[in-house]
Amino acid sequence: MVVTYHRPTRAIIHRKALRENIRNEVERLPKGVELFAVVKADGYGHGAVATAQTALTAGATGFCVATLDEAIELREAGITEPILVLSVVFPSYLSLVVDYDLSITVATKDWLLEAQEVLKDLTEMTEPIKIHIKADTGMGRIGFLTPKEVQEAAAIVEASPNMVWEGLFTHFATADEADFTYWQTQASRFQAVLSTLDHLPRYVHSSNSATALWHDKEMPGNMIRYGVGMYGLNPSGHELPEPYNLQPAMELVSELIQVKKLAADEGVGYGKTYDTPKEEWIGTVPIGYADGWVRKMQGFSLLVDGEFCEIIGRVCMDQLMIRLPKEVKVGTKVTLIGKNKGQEITMQEVAEHLGTIHYEICCILSERVPRIYQE
Repeated sequence: MVVTYHRPTRAIIHRKALRENIRNEVERLPKGVELFAVVKADGYGHGAVATAQTALTAGATGFCVATLDEAIELREAGITEPILVLSVVFPSYLSLVVDYDLSITVATKDWLLEAQEVLKDLTEMTEPIKIHIKADTGMGRIGFLTPKEVQEAAAIVEASPNMVWEGLFTHFATADEADFTYWQTQASRFQAVLSTLDHLPRYVHSSNSATALWHDKEMPGNMIRYGVGMYGLNPSGHELPEPYNLQPAMELVSELIQVKKLAADEGVGYGKTYDTPKEEWIGTVPIGYADGWVRKMQGFSLLVDGEFCEIIGRVCMDQLMIRLPKEVKVGTKVTLIGKNKGQEITMQEVAEHLGTIHYEICCILSERVPRIYQE
């Protein structure tokens, strides 16, 4: 999908907000604890490379991504700091892991045994690959389930001349909830893993954004994985108060491309799901579900001149229509997410309208929408 610069729809990314969110978190970290910025999913829709470059200026010392290709993108953009791939990389791709000097996640014994055979044939290896062992303490996703399994995995890695045990980690399922019961269960399980090991690797990490924000005094480790908090979004939505002011890094804006007065009893949009009850001013905005502004946004309101204007009719693939309080000039700014003349629409409010979480909103914003970076 081509990036569409020649229309007024833009996602504006504020580098200052990214830096402030990271610096505020770095200031809270105990001495010796590092912050790895999580820039998977194209930096949660904010742009992976630009976000990573900004994070470095604010104190991040490494990065986490979800896939091998995301890691390669950072390396090819000139990022030289440590990069951890959080998901499973097939052993058949280990030559790329070597070529790009990446750290990877290991979640099963079978993977380790297969990888040992693959690595024997990689004649270009000059350094062992860096392994982070994943302990599944209750997420039920990937990882070793018991302390004994972690011990066995660590022993295999340390016995292999082509591997180095660089990290050990887990991931919490409910760190963003007010009820800490299950979080404490997972924390106890991770402590049990740590207590059975003779020694620990270079990195021990269990803190995602939510754990870092609300459980920072309770978890051992020397690295945190700072994701959604870096982008200025509260991981809990509204459930838990932020320990410091998170600054949203993204605005979504466009402009009116046509304004017209419709008579009463006129239909608007596909399926004629809206009929004008009286004479109304209607504005058209060039953004639609192909941009990630999905059809279920009908009924939500956007900001024009500081006034909330309802989306009427179905959201189209490339455009949507809003009801205006009066005639407004073509070219007037429309704010879909962000501030407009004293009023604000948050990503959380968009998520609540759709019955989802703000993570999904920023991630589904399509490639067609240009990301414009401002200081």
